[in-house]
Amino acid sequence: MKISIVYYSKTGKTKAMAEVVAAGMKEVEGIEVCLFDVDHVDIDYINESKAVIFGTPTYYANMCWQIKKWFDEGGKYNLSGKLGAAFATANVPQGGADVAILTLVQHMMVKGMMVYSGGTTLGQPFLHLGAAAWRDTFEENKELFHVFGKRIAAKTKELFV
Repeated sequence: MKISIVYYSKTGKTKAMAEVVAAGMKEVEGIEVCLFDVDHVDIDYINESKAVIFGTPTYYANMCWQIKKWFDEGGKYNLSGKLGAAFATANVPQGGADVAILTLVQHMMVKGMMVYSGGTTLGQPFLHLGAAAWRDTFEENKELFHVFGKRIAAKTKELFV
């Protein structure tokens, strides 16, 4: 079962976290995951995927314009009916990563996606909206991103098997 991760990363931090999310997903049997920089997306793979996860750095308490542009201009992909999730990186705790994630959630819903985060029902770590980390916590939050990936993959398998 295919899952895509689409991200933008200027400094490499968001890409690194996308790789951690993918590692968590690969722990779920039967999951095949592929990472795509937003400028190099395999549309066929996206269309075949049962879930698409989006990762963004946070700029001015919002998602990056590169991901926004992909949503706005992408007419070749079909996200409808897929499971969606989001994660964000930021420079500071109050930088707006939660707003960036919520903005991504709105875009996913407009495209007809079902959205999932793992929430609080699975216990700690709690993932209210999605995984988020800031500059000083990247290393210590890798486990959070790993669990996030594993939970998204498990839910994808549960929904689409």
